[in-house]
Amino acid sequence: MRHFSYEPSNTEAFDAIGAAKPVSGGERPAHAVVIGGGTGAPMSIRTLLSMGVSTSAVVAMADDGGSTGELRAAADATPPGDVRKCLAAFASDPADPLTKAFKYRFEFANNHTLGNLMIAALEDATGSFPQAIRICEDLLHARGHVHPSTLDKVVLCGRTRDGHTVEGQALLSHSRTALESVWLKAPNTGTPYPGAIKAICEADLIVLGPGSLFTSIIPNLLVPGVLEAIQSSRAKTLFVCSLADMQGETWGLSAEEHVAALEDHGLAGMLDYVLVHTDHPLRPGGSTPGVHPRLIPLGRDESAGTISSRVRPVRISYESARRIQQTGPVVIARDLADPNRPTWHDPRALREAFTGVLKLCLSPQI
Repeated sequence: MRHFSYEPSNTEAFDAIGAAKPVSGGERPAHAVVIGGGTGAPMSIRTLLSMGVSTSAVVAMADDGGSTGELRAAADATPPGDVRKCLAAFASDPADPLTKAFKYRFEFANNHTLGNLMIAALEDATGSFPQAIRICEDLLHARGHVHPSTLDKVVLCGRTRDGHTVEGQALLSHSRTALESVWLKAPNTGTPYPGAIKAICEADLIVLGPGSLFTSIIPNLLVPGVLEAIQSSRAKTLFVCSLADMQGETWGLSAEEHVAALEDHGLAGMLDYVLVHTDHPLRPGGSTPGVHPRLIPLGRDESAGTISSRVRPVRISYESARRIQQTGPVVIARDLADPNRPTWHDPRALREAFTGVLKLCLSPQI
């Protein structure tokens, strides 16, 4: 009988496709930084690592739900949850017992994960959240670095599209209606963490997502200095749009509305590529399954049944893709869904798309 559980991951899927030929920028390895958090950023991290790309991550610090929220409230800990997920993605050996234990969740102890407890305890023992992260990187033999976007205890606020104001990341992520905007509660809007700024400035490619748009990706952009670092960087920026909508915060929003939200929160003129999922070619006047706001079942079992087992795909059409491109970024539309888990990106498809984008970024003609 198992007494522990741990979060699902894409480890087996990435192990199955193996490593690709490294993509380099001339005499040096290509470098990418993933901006986000939650369960989406690790997908981009594992994809880039499988390509032989030097990778780091910048993670939002607004999380206040679940185990992280309890540690934040009871122990005054810096939010460890999204950092933990990225650290696990960077681990050199996913089968290593410590790496597996790092992801264990203790249902009999308020559902805390060992990783969260370790990071919080090490922060207290060292007096430094970045030092706690570095120690965990060493323990996991991490193949990249994780940087908080800020070390300040920021609070995320937002406004829903029906006019309600909500305070707190956890409440926002489960909003009954889609969000319109988010901001960090004044006066503590955060001081940027120098390591995060340095990683952004030195990158060849900045990957935003996939992941929760308003509660994992955008909170990083709200920290003063982050947008300026993106703008001054030589890097190209790639937004990986989510495949399907399972959370209230973006319920019913199209890919075009996802892009508009990023632009409204400071990225206007700074997006170079937008990667979206479609299982049909985009043609004038045509449609894809993503255009229809219907529910689709998770997996192949049509009788699976309950509303909780259903998702709604993010909509994209030829016309909306053209409107996105008119604002600046190039839209890359591919079939990206794992056939067995429609809300997860297929590792091989994602890697092919990333490889194409990175080659464009490193081309002397671009």
